[in-house]
Amino acid sequence: MPRPLWTGAISFGLVTIPIKVVSATENHSISFHQYHLEDMGRIRTRKVCELDGEVLSQDEIGKGYEIAKDRTVPVTDEELDRMPLPTAKAIEIVAFVDADRVDPVRISDSYYLATDGQVAAKPYTLLRKALERSDKVAVAKFAWHNRERLGLLRVRDNAIVLHSMRWPDEIRSPESLAPGDVELDEDEIERAVQLTDTMALDDISGFRDRYRDALEELIAAKSEGKELPEPRGGEEEESGKVMDLMAALNASVKAAKETRGEATGPEGEHATVHEMKSGTRKRAAKKTTAKKAAARKTAAKKTAGKPARKTAARKRTAS
Repeated sequence: MPRPLWTGAISFGLVTIPIKVVSATENHSISFHQYHLEDMGRIRTRKVCELDGEVLSQDEIGKGYEIAKDRTVPVTDEELDRMPLPTAKAIEIVAFVDADRVDPVRISDSYYLATDGQVAAKPYTLLRKALERSDKVAVAKFAWHNRERLGLLRVRDNAIVLHSMRWPDEIRSPESLAPGDVELDEDEIERAVQLTDTMALDDISGFRDRYRDALEELIAAKSEGKELPEPRGGEEEESGKVMDLMAALNASVKAAKETRGEATGPEGEHATVHEMKSGTRKRAAKKTTAKKAAARKTAAKKTAGKPARKTAARKRTAS
């Protein structure tokens, strides 16, 4: 088990569950150091006092809050520890809500909650089964790094997960970012929905960080003195090019079907998408209208001729 980040308990009504908080994710990103290009000497970051220029150790550094220019109020760790915070060593469940009522934008970090001792096994399982059967998630408060936080508890593979959440006033409003009203054809919307259906997946666990893979190949090649790998990637589109939205949707649906190995045209043939210019669309529409009008005239003539033929037939029979 990874090293616990925090130990405490879950407060579930009058039930207390001793737990350990373990990170639910791992960082596989490749990190770089800074070096002097001339002699490859390592560049270090030093904490220097701006008044006397002295390099300070961590023991000589404290916290403070600047309330005005040239006026800072120092705050010690002991003062923070003495603050009356009921959630200092407990994850206090305050409500249960449906999972779809939680805005994903508010979720930040994720942690696993592991039992701390055999005494926690039964109440831990009790809370997990209650969440599973009710189809709800638990909203909780907890304190971490000298501040109270809002959390979300849910079940994942028989384990309880704690999601750290942002407070409502920490979420910016997107109103100023959304575009104004635009006109869309119903065909464009339907084609976009078809694209979402074509690209739908039940499992997204197969995705990989291709940039990290390429970076590892680059570092391996340089460390072994080999030739650097060829750059990979698609061609860049021309900037400022006017996009035919429907043509782009058609091409996207076609490409998605080809990726899945599906037939994209009649009898398994792949359909070809051609960009139609505005003048061509108008001429095609006129031809279609003219054909429909001619068909209606022909049908009318045939209908008008039927009664005359029936009358002539009756006269011949009577004679």
